[in-house]
Amino acid sequence: MDASNKPTFIKEYKPRTGLKPAGKPANGEQATGNSAAKSAAKGADGKPKHAQANPKRTSNAPGHPARELAAGAIAAVLEERMLLEVWFESQTIAPGTRPMEPRDRALARSIALVSLRNLGAIRKILAQFLVKGMPRKSGTLEYHLITGAAQLLYMDVPDHAAVDIAVELCRENRNAASFAALANAVLRNIIRGRDALLAAIDPLRDNTPPWLANSWTAAYGETTARAIAAANSTEPTLDLTVKSAAADWAQNLGGIVLPTGSVRLLTHDAISDLAGYADGAWWVQDSAASLPAKVLNAQPQETIADLCAAPGVKTAQLALAGAEVTAFDRSKERLIRLHANLARLKLSADIDAIDVFDLAPETYLFDAILLDAPCSATGTIRRHPDVAWLKQPEDVRLLALMQAKMLDKALSLLKPNGRLVYCVCSLQPEEGPAQIAALLARNPKIRRVPISAEETGLAELVTAEGDIRTLPSHLANENPRLSGLDGFYIARLAVA
Repeated sequence: MDASNKPTFIKEYKPRTGLKPAGKPANGEQATGNSAAKSAAKGADGKPKHAQANPKRTSNAPGHPARELAAGAIAAVLEERMLLEVWFESQTIAPGTRPMEPRDRALARSIALVSLRNLGAIRKILAQFLVKGMPRKSGTLEYHLITGAAQLLYMDVPDHAAVDIAVELCRENRNAASFAALANAVLRNIIRGRDALLAAIDPLRDNTPPWLANSWTAAYGETTARAIAAANSTEPTLDLTVKSAAADWAQNLGGIVLPTGSVRLLTHDAISDLAGYADGAWWVQDSAASLPAKVLNAQPQETIADLCAAPGVKTAQLALAGAEVTAFDRSKERLIRLHANLARLKLSADIDAIDVFDLAPETYLFDAILLDAPCSATGTIRRHPDVAWLKQPEDVRLLALMQAKMLDKALSLLKPNGRLVYCVCSLQPEEGPAQIAALLARNPKIRRVPISAEETGLAELVTAEGDIRTLPSHLANENPRLSGLDGFYIARLAVA
């Protein structure tokens, strides 16, 4: 064998040495920005990275562009440590990229999401057929194997399409071309052993990064950790917060009303095509993400600050309650989206592009504050599976330090007897209960205001301390599409 093709093991991706804030997923949506996407779309030579269209492609047959784009997305996440949504956005603006049919782009996104949601399991299965490891200098081989296996194991696509297109795409890549036969053999072996291979997967130990599996086991126990991992392997739900008449909207849209008051749908139709969207009757928001604004209990005419507010779904809840809301976010681009969302919903709020740490108590004082703090977002892995493979323990440590500073800053902006709701879409104790315990220990003027089961609609969400802890395994339903919640921690505080 040529020295350049000596086998090695499937690459292990090293953790980042420092935190590089790129926005946090919130309410089921990734934080993206045009500037970040433009920067991510180009390499050091100014040319697009992982361009969606291969200029040397020998075939534009149906399915090829989508699967090529999906493989490029996996490479961007695992090699370049990019948020999946940032990369997909970059592919709409990168110079030289070709327009794609909406259905191709949707298929590419689905393949990428399924691949990342099951990446650990897929790697374990591939390793069984690559006894000498992943060949070195094999170009895009690994990413076509990952996306091909994802389709064969977890998606309702024809086997021949998944295999044949993966092999063709390998042939079109200079370094992967000599391994096209290997790709064909591995993928066909997966088809032959599919049922047994899937039955041998342990979602917690095989499909969850070890540091997360160990953290969740220590925090919640083995049984709950396994339930979280299993839930993260399923397709996320689609929840709506409605302005009124939840039961009517559930009937009109073919959904159900959850105990939390949200409407959960089974549809896969485009959001903008659903009844009520254009009229601003509702907005998309995971049911767990709707709880922080609910327990803040904003009253008409109260002055409320929504810190780190974009994309604005919590702002909309507060404005709907009749409060005088000011939405703060340091990203002007994300606030443009917030403004557009409020306009569609026919709701109003003051909007200010400013960093939380630049807010002066002499200028800003509020009756109540909602602090949806930047976090590791490990509670949204079923919705944003790239988070599992991008975040590391050091990220959690650095974020916890930032959250502590933001809590202290937010509390300085409260009027006497004011209240604050702190929330993170993280399952990590350092960002949740440990954060609040440390705050109460260092600031005797702050007290916890316990949240009742009646306020949430689900007693299992309320902790012994009176906080809210939602888990992906909560709200179980026989239909996985109707099960689960994003993982949130929520605490309500007041100035003593």
